[in-house]
Amino acid sequence: MNQQEGLLSVETDRKEIHFPLSFEEWEQKAAGMMQPGGYGYACSGAGKGETGRRNEEAFGKWAIVPRMLSDVSDGDMSVTLFGRTYKTPFLLAPIGMQKLAHPEGELASVKAASNLNVPFILSTVASHSIEEVAAAAPTGSKWFQLYWSNNEEISFSMVERAEKAGYEAIVVTVDTVRTGFRETDIRSEFSPLSKGLGKANYVSDPAFMKALKSQDDDAIVASILENIQTLSLHWRHIAKLKERTNLPILLKGILHPEDVQTALEYGVDGIIVSNHGGRQLDGVIGALDALPSIAEAVQKRIPVLFDSGIRRGTDVVKALALGADAVLIGRPFLYGLAAHGQQGVEKVIEGFTRETEISLSLSGIANLSQIGRLKMVRA
Repeated sequence: MNQQEGLLSVETDRKEIHFPLSFEEWEQKAAGMMQPGGYGYACSGAGKGETGRRNEEAFGKWAIVPRMLSDVSDGDMSVTLFGRTYKTPFLLAPIGMQKLAHPEGELASVKAASNLNVPFILSTVASHSIEEVAAAAPTGSKWFQLYWSNNEEISFSMVERAEKAGYEAIVVTVDTVRTGFRETDIRSEFSPLSKGLGKANYVSDPAFMKALKSQDDDAIVASILENIQTLSLHWRHIAKLKERTNLPILLKGILHPEDVQTALEYGVDGIIVSNHGGRQLDGVIGALDALPSIAEAVQKRIPVLFDSGIRRGTDVVKALALGADAVLIGRPFLYGLAAHGQQGVEKVIEGFTRETEISLSLSGIANLSQIGRLKMVRA
């Protein structure tokens, strides 16, 4: 093959892959790639889906009032979180059991995030262990999301493992003391936890395995389900965790300003405004509608991150303008994973980067330090 033929072959190969563009297109492609139970689990919310719809509709209720003649030729979207600077204000949200979307699961996602300098947040109920994910992207920025266990020694053990493996922060999810009423999963009788798809961090944990009376699969799954239902979760557990780790602790699932005040009193290092993507309590305030009051209560003392309903770059701009320091991308990257594996996740992140950069410059914002100049009005 001569050089010209080789170039034509490469070009042909490139044209064979047609990547989706919008969130809806990524979702449509992912739906065709995933098993029905897995897709239903990923796309659905609690109850009749009111919270999930409200998350997305909230963005349409806010309008950007752009600034003109601002000289946006020197654009910079970088953010600094806990001493580390990233080129873009994105993180990949903690999503459990990513093998439901793709055989490589979290390993593909963390590699994509590492390649694009985006922090990856690993779920407690991941398909791959803390250590496996760390080894897959040793130089990438990784945070660990913790579902508190009824046996608190398991929680402390997982956090210790994460710290030892080089994770940079602990995200404690506080809105999941029990699983929400998810009608789609009930109808399909699909429970990935019951099928053992989220056990990697448990079976590799010495505290968990030591507490088992039997180490057969049924006993392991039963113990996971028992430990993850934490109705007694309280601020005192956060205080204990602060004593057991030197890593920054963020609380994910905060929607009420008074909880912010309590979090500050307990020395929490960051807040993630989230309603779990509408997957926990139906009828809840849209996460974006909760953001301004949370940001007002924080007063820039600690980082405020935003999660739930981000679908495109203009959503990112609105969240940043309403007080978020950075945003978590959830379902979009999961659908990218389902459609095209690691490359799909990278394409989703690249799409967010491009649209956010364009939207910021057209809004008159060159540097995110100027975001306070951007006026937002209720539409």
